[in-house]
Amino acid sequence: MDVIHSALWVSDIDETLSFYVDSLGLEKTREFESGEGARNVFVAGDSDTEIQFKSHPDREASSDGFDHVAIEVDDTDAEVERLVEETGCRVRRGPLTSDGANARVAFIEDPDGYGIELVQEFD
Repeated sequence: MDVIHSALWVSDIDETLSFYVDSLGLEKTREFESGEGARNVFVAGDSDTEIQFKSHPDREASSDGFDHVAIEVDDTDAEVERLVEETGCRVRRGPLTSDGANARVAFIEDPDGYGIELVQEFD
């Protein structure tokens, strides 16, 4: 078994793509419209695991029951500073060193308030 993707309903898919692709540096991998008319766009980093964003004019985004998506970065502190400056995103916690995770981490929010964990793993 393997994780394939996480799916999130978003309020503005173009704003979401700008955040994840233009600001975070992930790559748009595919897109389709479902039978119900929902726009589905997938993004990924260097691995095969994707994040699926779903948008439909008759549905609002909701973060109920969802905690966060973790994204590996080279320098957590620098990424937080850059993203706050470029996007105005909210910082929930950090940057901080997590001994349990053996990493430097920070938790920010995307345009819909979904949690994003930025992870700089230590060697």
